[in-house]
Amino acid sequence: MAGWMFTARSLQQPAGILPPRCLPGYKPGNAFPSPAYAEAKDDSMAIERTFSIIKPDATARNLTGAINAMIEQAGLRIVAQKRVRITREQAQTFYAVHRERPFFGELVDFMISGPVVVQVLEGENAIAKYRDIMGATDPAKAAPGTIRKTHSKSIGENSVHGSDAAATAAVEIAQFFSGNEIVG
Repeated sequence: MAGWMFTARSLQQPAGILPPRCLPGYKPGNAFPSPAYAEAKDDSMAIERTFSIIKPDATARNLTGAINAMIEQAGLRIVAQKRVRITREQAQTFYAVHRERPFFGELVDFMISGPVVVQVLEGENAIAKYRDIMGATDPAKAAPGTIRKTHSKSIGENSVHGSDAAATAAVEIAQFFSGNEIVG
């Protein structure tokens, strides 16, 4: 970090947050010695983003609004959204992890068969929360009240996609959105 100079002032604790050693119950090694300190810390660390696709089978049946309502009822915010037609190249890149699987060609063909809605969702534990509300890939095995149980036709036409991890979400979001298109 050439050119950066850190001073004692620049490394001070943010205003309004007491250093742990000043709080009751402090013991060396405890990250948050008291509930008061835990409440005072910046909660933005729990907020994350995930990527979602409302697939061609769902957009063909005009389910975008119904699926968005389920997403928002689960406590997630849609901070970016657009309806697009994915090209064959985009679909092949997006699903490259499945390239050696027998269903790869069929999956790519399905994803380019009609428009999709790509989204960035934001919220506390967004990745896990969205995967919960999506439900199991097989709608017959999905829990009641999930998107796939409610709207999917089959394992192949399962209405939605969601990122499985933070690293995957970052790559998937970057494939479809530039920074200024995400408005949280």
